[in-house]
Amino acid sequence: MHREGADPANMEMTDFLCDFCGRAWDDAIPMVEGHQGSCICANCLTVAYTEIVGLGHDTRAPSAKCVLCLLEEDTPGWTSPLRTEAVICRRCAKRAGGVLHKDPDWSWTKPAGEG
Repeated sequence: MHREGADPANMEMTDFLCDFCGRAWDDAIPMVEGHQGSCICANCLTVAYTEIVGLGHDTRAPSAKCVLCLLEEDTPGWTSPLRTEAVICRRCAKRAGGVLHKDPDWSWTKPAGEG
């Protein structure tokens, strides 16, 4: 998601927002990018990963598209309680978790549970 009024020709780091909570991208919390400028911050990813992968919960509405991969699949997903249009599928949660878990610049680790 992009900050309202951001100049597409001159995007700054803080012009990118987490699709799930609206937090601006900064050096304090890592983010993972999806398609067409979608992003999920590490805080939201921790919750989504725990809910979908660790606990097996599914809050994804039927026919809801994942904002990261843009696919509408019949797989479990997590819907942001703050922005109900923001959904992440299980596959993207696992992929994003793998990206952050392996990134040497961040100390993010996959939450306990299946993975």
